[in-house]
Amino acid sequence: MLAVARGLMAHPRILMIDELSLGLSPVLTISLFEALRTLKAEGLTILLVEQNVHMALAVSDYAFVLSEGRVTLEGEARAVARNEAVRKAYLGI
Repeated sequence: MLAVARGLMAHPRILMIDELSLGLSPVLTISLFEALRTLKAEGLTILLVEQNVHMALAVSDYAFVLSEGRVTLEGEARAVARNEAVRKAYLGI
């Protein structure tokens, strides 16, 4: 959280975040993702690298799926979330 706050102090045009939810409680994770939604609504561009696929796709407009260091799928986040291979591999559905 502190790293995100420090990044925002510079009034960036783009905020790059790597593994926002790593090691955080579910309650804190939800709170931070709500903050991302607010920042996005205010016009801030966010580049998010995240293994919590459910949360990441819920706040994203566009998504890239990486496998073994290569982009295997990209597209609008809603379309990626509906992709059968993504659902099985990353969402457990």
